[in-house]
Amino acid sequence: MNTRKAVYLFFSTLLIGSVSGTLVGLIVDWSNYWQDLKSGEIISFLLLIVWLMGISAMWSLIAQMGFFAYLTIHRFGLGIFKSPKLWNKVQVVVIAFVIFDLIYFRYVAFAIPEETVLHYSIMPILLLIYGLIIANLKSKATNKLAFVPALFFIVVVTTIEWIPALRVNDPKWLWIYFAPLLTANTWQLLILHKLTGTNNKEKK
Repeated sequence: MNTRKAVYLFFSTLLIGSVSGTLVGLIVDWSNYWQDLKSGEIISFLLLIVWLMGISAMWSLIAQMGFFAYLTIHRFGLGIFKSPKLWNKVQVVVIAFVIFDLIYFRYVAFAIPEETVLHYSIMPILLLIYGLIIANLKSKATNKLAFVPALFFIVVVTTIEWIPALRVNDPKWLWIYFAPLLTANTWQLLILHKLTGTNNKEKK
């Protein structure tokens, strides 16, 4: 990883996170924004886009910090447990705890009488499914041992970065904050081996 590649990773991640967060922000509250457009409030609409891009850029920066923090933790884990397989088993346990906590504790904290635990299970389960898909792509592009770390990063690290929005529990902000985090984390995970030259084809 040289300086040029590091700069590319930084700015491409920033752009992808900013655009995705802006698009999701427009979609989740489109009815209000459409009223501004119909009323001729073009300047207000453009300022809103700039504001959404700024917010999304901030969360994509958080995603980048989380990514490099995990790379460091991953190396520590490999050093402590000596065996990649043992370290992967530890990460699987943590993933299970995070999914459980994401369901149960949000249900306990925010559920109203009409809601069941199922309402709070949908998003964590979808995140897990998405993580499994991305982890599968990562393992095919690199090696089988990359599956669990990739799943851990998508599920656990994204959830940790998402905590400020989870505490507010506002559906609009949950999605606005979630979009740049997830897209930025996915991009970083899937592009890293190409930048460092550690994909299967290059090994062969």
